[in-house]
Amino acid sequence: MPETQAFFFAKDDGSAPLLDWLDQLPTKVQDKCIVRIERLKRLGYELRRPNADQLRDGIYELRVRYGHVNYRILYFFHEGCAVISHGLIKKDVVPQREIELALARKAKFEQNPVKHTYKE
Repeated sequence: MPETQAFFFAKDDGSAPLLDWLDQLPTKVQDKCIVRIERLKRLGYELRRPNADQLRDGIYELRVRYGHVNYRILYFFHEGCAVISHGLIKKDVVPQREIELALARKAKFEQNPVKHTYKE
């Protein structure tokens, strides 16, 4: 199976929300998140629980647990590529406002993929 391309969503200022979030996390959590992203690249749509799950309306989550904390990375697919929106720490369920944020970013990305693809 060919590898799925993965991109980070870029805000209007060019920054990547996921990278900003990752920078604030402990190194071991960052490492686990990176492993999960690499797995998404290898498996794409085939990635399932316990590593990933579909939330709603084309928004998916990568699931990372470290200690007693649940970390989530929200993403969506665009033309067969995974676009990683942002990350969060989950308490009970992923808050609807976080899903709505990912949906808004998906809409922005679909309107202008070049502008909203993070460039290092």
